[in-house]
Amino acid sequence: MMSKRVLVVLGHPSGDSFCGALAARYVEAASSAGHDVRVLRLGALNFDPVLREGYRQVQPLEPDLLKAQADITWAEHLAFIYPIWWGGIPALMKGFFDRVFLPGFAFQYRAGKAFPEQRLKGRTAHLLVTMDTPPWYYRWVYRMPGLHQVRKTTLQFCGIKPLKTLTFGPLLGSSPRQREAWLAKANSIASR
Repeated sequence: MMSKRVLVVLGHPSGDSFCGALAARYVEAASSAGHDVRVLRLGALNFDPVLREGYRQVQPLEPDLLKAQADITWAEHLAFIYPIWWGGIPALMKGFFDRVFLPGFAFQYRAGKAFPEQRLKGRTAHLLVTMDTPPWYYRWVYRMPGLHQVRKTTLQFCGIKPLKTLTFGPLLGSSPRQREAWLAKANSIASR
């Protein structure tokens, strides 16, 4: 197996969460498999998550966001680990995408073309997602808006190919044994 450059993005604002445990396990397994791993903990970054003027004017990136863009450019594979809250991604993660995945960096509109150039093409991704809703219910009743938003309208739009999505839930009321089984799944996909 060839080693690759892996960026783990913890989208939960707190590192002291089950998402934090998943991220730690993913990092440990990927490192043990010989991959070069970097971590972005969104809750530890210093940035304004609000795109104040939309795309009408440039909002200068804070140093943490400039480093995040450098890490994304460096990475060959990304792992996004986040909870589903109110059916979607946490506000902090949405703000991160709004501020970092900008035109000119993640995509570029072209005159006369219906679709933009995908500036992050060639990268792959894993999504590890926690929820309190049973995953089957989230899939069949809610139609997975927080997964579609990240996989299709963010990552694929920019050229990143999602390889695997793991959903863990319901987290509420889960046993230590169940959580350990979920951590083992994270270990399994990270070590590839």
